[in-house]
Amino acid sequence: MSGSAALWSEILPVHRRILEHPFLRGLADGSLPSDAFARYVIQDGLFLRDYARALALCGARSPDGAMLELFCRHAVEAVGVERDLHERLMAQLGIDPAEAARAEPSPTCLAYTRFLLSACALGDVAEAVAAVLPCFWIYWEVGKVLTAAGSPDPRYRAWIATYGGEDFAAAAQGVIEAADRVLEGLPPQRLAAAGRQALIAARLEWRFFDSALRDERWLEP
Repeated sequence: MSGSAALWSEILPVHRRILEHPFLRGLADGSLPSDAFARYVIQDGLFLRDYARALALCGARSPDGAMLELFCRHAVEAVGVERDLHERLMAQLGIDPAEAARAEPSPTCLAYTRFLLSACALGDVAEAVAAVLPCFWIYWEVGKVLTAAGSPDPRYRAWIATYGGEDFAAAAQGVIEAADRVLEGLPPQRLAAAGRQALIAARLEWRFFDSALRDERWLEP
């Protein structure tokens, strides 16, 4: 079994729960409340800025120039997605850009980004790549499922098209291949450590969708 396949087997139960989540089911059948999707879009914009930083840290830890280029390119693309897709969606959802700029990360968004930045700055390169991989892989798989299902809502179709498209598929496959390279030949203990990072990231992916649906907020004193 390849290193990436071992990681996927670790996170597969969480991925299945993500596919069953009412947020994603609502994207497909159009029943997702638009305010929940608006919350998701705002939080995803905040997430992607720090995810880009985590990818850049992966690039800095890369063992060769090819992997350095891969992760730095994806860091730039993550910022581009935040700028292009989210600006279009915010306009369609009637979100005031000034309001979005003032938004603070939800508890889940903050937990996820700080986990990623910590894993990529303090863990070894295998743990760093394992931490950022689930976002690529899970969204790729989600994009395929939702593309097949379709959606009656044009705003949700635009989101689905981004992650169900060929460009994102190529990006996900590139990171999967990078994971195979850094995980190859690792002793069981280090492979298990990478697996734990991937599992935490996958769990936080589930919570990210759930937090948008529930309108998760900070507890005020």
